[in-house]
Amino acid sequence: MARVQLKNIQKSWGTAVGVKRLSLDIADGEFLVLLGPSGCGKTTTMRMVAGLEDPSEGEIWIGERCVNALEPKDRDVAMVFQSYGLYPNMTVYENISFPLRIRGTPKAEIDPAVMRAAKQVELTDYLDRKPKALSGGQRQRVALARAIVRQPAVFLMDEPLSNLDAKLRVSMRSHIKHLHHSLGVTTIYVTHDQIEAMTLADRVVVMSKAEIQQIGTPEAIYSDPSNVFVAGFIGSPAMNLVNGNLVDGTFVATGNDFAINIPGFSGITKTNMILGVRAEDLALVEPRAAAIQAPVFTVELTGEATLVTLKLGHQFITAKADKSHRAAMGERAGFSATSERCYLFDGETELRRRLG
Repeated sequence: MARVQLKNIQKSWGTAVGVKRLSLDIADGEFLVLLGPSGCGKTTTMRMVAGLEDPSEGEIWIGERCVNALEPKDRDVAMVFQSYGLYPNMTVYENISFPLRIRGTPKAEIDPAVMRAAKQVELTDYLDRKPKALSGGQRQRVALARAIVRQPAVFLMDEPLSNLDAKLRVSMRSHIKHLHHSLGVTTIYVTHDQIEAMTLADRVVVMSKAEIQQIGTPEAIYSDPSNVFVAGFIGSPAMNLVNGNLVDGTFVATGNDFAINIPGFSGITKTNMILGVRAEDLALVEPRAAAIQAPVFTVELTGEATLVTLKLGHQFITAKADKSHRAAMGERAGFSATSERCYLFDGETELRRRLG
């Protein structure tokens, strides 16, 4: 296990910047998730930690060593890829033992190490099979076992669940979370899936356009977004974001479709503002008693809840109702908002405006 420090690292290819002035301090044993859309720099960051890419600037420390000049094999890291990377001509046992065999580990030590790793990912009944005889989830567990058997200082996982179907992703998330709890190895995990990030991470690093947008626990990222990007990227459904103006402490939506008083902003007037409110912080009420009212645009039953969306002008607002709630498309509905759970963002900078 080891602490990982990224000190002002940057990766550029001519005028193209893949990662911009990024600094992180990842604690020994922490599970850190790099989250963001494609092209945001998260995989490039991981590849620099692994030694597969050289930083243009900055330093990377693993434990007490600056590893910039070290080859990947000398950094004591193990990677789990999206594509599994298994050898098709080898059995599960041979795939798991491969890192030990190429390092010259004595044969007497290989078998117990492989059996321990296989047991941790529940593969002991499949050791004689070849990858083609395994399901996608089982292949990914072989890749995990092959990483575990090395007993590295750091695990690096690059979108390891992307090739799995929805049911297998849930199952593998549980495996990965349990493994991290059992092993306590520092883990850096890359994903574009915010559900993976929220369920797995000790801390989440939200990235966009080669830069860090926010760092925090999953709870903090969800409940206290620092800007419009984070607010809209985290959460399912995404946070409702509505354009408008602040008039003496009251947010007035563009087109005067509705108005909501925002506590703490009394006396403040500012144009070009964005109101953010999550679907679960809106309640369905009788239209005549509602701050927000319009015909129902769509109704979606997700199983555990019903999502009701209204269209106001060119803007859409979604509320989360009980799973038993039913509404007809086109019928008039109303939402009431909890003012204390509304967020304000500056429309120009897209940064959060704090209460008070």
